[in-house]
Amino acid sequence: MTDARSQWNYQVRLGWGSKGLERLAEADIVVVVDAIGADDALVAQAVGLAHGPAVFSGSLRNATATAKAVYKEQLARAGRTTINLVLAGDAGEFAVEDYLAAGAIADALTTLGLDHSAPDVAVATEGFRALTRAVKHLFLASASGLELKEADRRDEVKAAAELDSEAEPDRRS
Repeated sequence: MTDARSQWNYQVRLGWGSKGLERLAEADIVVVVDAIGADDALVAQAVGLAHGPAVFSGSLRNATATAKAVYKEQLARAGRTTINLVLAGDAGEFAVEDYLAAGAIADALTTLGLDHSAPDVAVATEGFRALTRAVKHLFLASASGLELKEADRRDEVKAAAELDSEAEPDRRS
C-alpha cells in the first residue's frame, strides 16, 4: 500500500523539512520554501535527490516569480509536472512564515492553472489568501520573527514579509 502521506496522487504537494522531502512522492520539481533566510542544507538535499528534480528556493518575496518558473518548467517538459513544496520550517518543524510563503506560491500556481493540490497545499493557500493583509504582522509575531527582533534583526523580518518584491526565481538546479 502506498503511503498516503506521500501525497502521490496530487500534482502539488506539501511537506516539512528533510523528513517531508523524503516522505513526499518523487516530483519533477522541488521548491524549498524558506521565508526568512535560506536553508542551504535542505536545498542541497533536494538537489542531490537521485531522480534529479528541478529545484527552486521560494519565499514570499519571490512567490509569483517562483510559480511562473515552475509553470515554465512544466511547459518545457510538455506534460503534467509534479511539484513538491518543502518548507524549511524551524529545525524542520512548523514555522508560520514558511506556511504563508508556501500558500502564496501555491496561490500563484493556482492562478496559472496548476491546481490539483493536496489538502495540505489547499489549507496553506486559503490561509495565505485570508491572511494576506496581516502577513507583515504575522512574520514579526512568529517565533522566528520574535527571535530575530531580539537579535536586532527586525528589518530582515520586515523585508522577508514583502510579497513579490523580487521578480526573479531562485533556481538551484
